[in-house]
Amino acid sequence: MLGPGTMRFLLAALAVAASLGTQAAPIGYEGARHLLDRAGFGATDREIREYATLDREQAVDRLLAGARRVAVTPPPEFVDDPIERPAKLRNDPQARKALARKLVRQGLELRAWWLTEMLDTPSPLTERMTLFWDNHFATSQQKVRFSQLMYRQNVLLRREALGNFATLLHEVAKDPAMLVWLDNARSRKGAPNENFAREVMELFTLGVGHYSEQDVKEAARAFTGWSIDPATGAYRYRPFFHDGGEKVVLGRRGRLDGDDVLDILLAQPQTANFIAEKMWREFVSPTPDEAEVQRWGTLFRAAHYEVKPLLRAVLLSDAFWSPGNRATLVKSPVDVVVGTLRTFDVHPADLRPAAIACAVLGQNLFSPPNVKGWPGGDAWIDSATLLGREQFVDRVFRGADRGIMAPVAMTQEPPMMQDEKAESAQGGPGARLQRLMQRGMGAYAFDDRRWLASLGAPVETARLDRLVLATAAVDPVPASLDPAERVRALVADPAYQLK
Repeated sequence: MLGPGTMRFLLAALAVAASLGTQAAPIGYEGARHLLDRAGFGATDREIREYATLDREQAVDRLLAGARRVAVTPPPEFVDDPIERPAKLRNDPQARKALARKLVRQGLELRAWWLTEMLDTPSPLTERMTLFWDNHFATSQQKVRFSQLMYRQNVLLRREALGNFATLLHEVAKDPAMLVWLDNARSRKGAPNENFAREVMELFTLGVGHYSEQDVKEAARAFTGWSIDPATGAYRYRPFFHDGGEKVVLGRRGRLDGDDVLDILLAQPQTANFIAEKMWREFVSPTPDEAEVQRWGTLFRAAHYEVKPLLRAVLLSDAFWSPGNRATLVKSPVDVVVGTLRTFDVHPADLRPAAIACAVLGQNLFSPPNVKGWPGGDAWIDSATLLGREQFVDRVFRGADRGIMAPVAMTQEPPMMQDEKAESAQGGPGARLQRLMQRGMGAYAFDDRRWLASLGAPVETARLDRLVLATAAVDPVPASLDPAERVRALVADPAYQLK
């Protein structure tokens, strides 16, 4: 029979063992890479090792705590310039052409600015979410034209990237770039434009099948009078253009204005579920779990549409950490370009070639293909874009002797390149942009000695593999390769296109 002292010792030991058993385990190197790659754009070995010692909750909370509301990269000088109205240049063809060329240059500079922020920010999660909302509230510079307006919208998206969705929805609805893009700037009583009213239901809140055509018509009346000041490009409410009559939207009756309609949409449980499902597709896998999405939606509504609690639930979920959901997402062009530069410590001074590369690969920033944004997933990959991805990676890791990806290789040139081609008098399709890439890509070179030295010795094969790829290589890499050549073989593997 055990004595009292022995019994107390055993009970204490069992208590300690139980407490140790309940402590969450560190996420480890592979877990840290998975989290940082999904929540940002690539990850460095140093970042991965810092997060590897944390458990899930500690790692996710650290990411969320580091979120920013403003960019660290100074914006282009032109963002505060006055808006130049082409209508004033109607009788001066040369001035109109000069303005068109300037808008193209400014657009490219704005794209480079955002990519610089993605590359240099201390909070990649902020830029991941800014890009998420940019695609959710898809707006194209091809119609808006002015980079100042696109920049202001980008600032708004970043400010509320991990802020409040309800606040973001109300402010995007009055954002000048959105008002131009979806034709609400000229919507008036007696002639309401239905574009914004339709898209705010179909694409921004409820999704297809959760509203009627009559709801769209009535909501369009509510948004009349929301316009812009042509001199400043700022939002301007025009009361004489507003339809103040009674309306019925989703069963709610009254003299509704646009803000009332947005609040009606936010009151629908489907809105929270709609955003939760998009979060699943962004961070977890292409096939959402309906029950989990419903749980996330309920949490999102209970949090009054605060984004951080929803994102925290997503990143802490078993679904996010499930081995079965690793390497199930296709990298976007921004993932490929910025992720490659970040992971391998390539920091060129000029990101315009990177902006062109993203456009060539199918993701022309500030110019999504339509109101639905980029579809993502498998749509990122076709024969042309896959070749372009290989050319970009090959150029970074093999050097100038390997040639350069060419805009003319695209089956359909991005609008940015169409604009440039239209104003170029000689040199062939996309010639000016191709020359820019030829000159600029020289700085996009992987320094294998410096990078490998930063990893410290010894550089284990398994560690390299886990750093570069989200899953096992499709084509086995020979063990005889030295570390530098092993890295080059890994980035050339089809698995490099997955995250």
